[in-house]
Amino acid sequence: MKIKVDNKEIFELNETQKKVLKNDIHDDMFEDDMARRLKYILEHKYEQCYKRLKTEWDGKLEANGVQSIPLDKDAYAELVFAQPQYKDRKNRDLEAKEKQNLKGE
Repeated sequence: MKIKVDNKEIFELNETQKKVLKNDIHDDMFEDDMARRLKYILEHKYEQCYKRLKTEWDGKLEANGVQSIPLDKDAYAELVFAQPQYKDRKNRDLEAKEKQNLKGE
């Protein structure tokens, strides 16, 4: 069983690993069970990240003068991403590293 994301293989269960899993999971339900578990993990990660984004940005949006905050999660996230001071994890890390480098000079 190969797990792919955007056609890039990220994980593969060999036949022995599948047999070990099938010791507990009925063979007729195996593929659906594996798909359900992967979906749960990704949805759970999304929910946790969304909660942290919302906790961080509710006050910032108010401070930025935003009058209307959407209830829809995607619309809320897009509103945050449109803020001029928004930075994703990679850019926050790069900025922190640059600040640290400046202190060291």
